[in-house]
Amino acid sequence: MNRKKITVFQLCVVAMAVGINMVGGQLALLLRLPIYLDSIGTILTGALLGPWFGMLPNLLSGVLMGMTTDIYSLYFAPVGMVIGFMNGLVWQRWIWKRPGIAGKGRLWLWALAVAIPGTIVSSVICAAVFGGVTSSGSMVLVQLLAKTPIGMTASIFLVQIVTDYLDRALSMMLVSAFLQVLPVEMRDSLKCRTKVAGRR
Repeated sequence: MNRKKITVFQLCVVAMAVGINMVGGQLALLLRLPIYLDSIGTILTGALLGPWFGMLPNLLSGVLMGMTTDIYSLYFAPVGMVIGFMNGLVWQRWIWKRPGIAGKGRLWLWALAVAIPGTIVSSVICAAVFGGVTSSGSMVLVQLLAKTPIGMTASIFLVQIVTDYLDRALSMMLVSAFLQVLPVEMRDSLKCRTKVAGRR
């Protein structure tokens, strides 16, 4: 990512993504949902601008939310950066290259490729730093499972894999649905921009 080549379009996408992440994250906290909804903007940025720009929204929204409403967001910013990078790779190398935005119904498969690396990083942070207790609604499930013979660490991994995968799949489907309703000309233009961003 060359700073001299950053365009107004790219800055606008990243700024919009930060806002989407913050709204989604706050909505999930308010409703105590077992998913996070704080990566929708990141998924959109990775899809449009590639893996390197995909890392920025969660970094920025994590810092902003960590300093204002949810301190846990700051610690989990690296997770969002991993998600953004992996998502950008998936969109560039597979989804955009297939006929139809949705990759012919394979988003569930692509979501798994995005979710697993983020889940590993998230689980390590959750277990090592917080002992399985964070502000997410999914932590209720962790605490319940931790009282069973499988223990705390295994409970964190089990719940994180399920909830992270569902969150990433939902986010990717929302982004795909958004891109599908765009006019064909605009969608083709975004594809061209994506290819250019991916070469930087």
